[in-house]
Amino acid sequence: MPRYVALLRGVNVGGVRVAMSDLRAAVEGLGYTDVATYVQSGNVTFTADGRPEDLAGIIRTAIAASTSIDPLVIVLTAQEWHEVVASNPYPEETEPTRLHAVIAARDFTDEHRKAALQVRDAVREAGSDDDLTVVGRVVYLHLPGGMGRSKLAEKLGRSKAAGHLEATARNWRTVLALAERLGG
Repeated sequence: MPRYVALLRGVNVGGVRVAMSDLRAAVEGLGYTDVATYVQSGNVTFTADGRPEDLAGIIRTAIAASTSIDPLVIVLTAQEWHEVVASNPYPEETEPTRLHAVIAARDFTDEHRKAALQVRDAVREAGSDDDLTVVGRVVYLHLPGGMGRSKLAEKLGRSKAAGHLEATARNWRTVLALAERLGG
């Protein structure tokens, strides 16, 4: 049976709380196996049959039925997750809190890419050394000053034009930990 990772957007931030035990119970209640969560930001690995987009909808419905939230859920296969790791355009960055992957359910469009690069160029003109690279459904953010102080991350996080309202970010430590949990 295939392994998957589900990523929830915006949980346990801004007052939107979901216990990871509730998340595990919702996913296990669907009959999925090997269910495990990682940290408190809405990451769950599991084994199931199905297409990622179908599983995302099923998990979203289960979470909404068992909690008071209805989060965006993005599901990737283990192979797709390992491709996220392998496609890292910033392999020289050794501090995992300075590298982030913003992941969408589908590839970012050319319009999204152009909007993201415009945001990057604007913050760089203002003196930032933050950078980004778009690869398929992932925007890799290289943030030497960290996420918390990044104007690039702040502006992208609010950018409908760049497609980031339909995506969720994870730091590289989380990306690698999830890859390890998925095996293979």
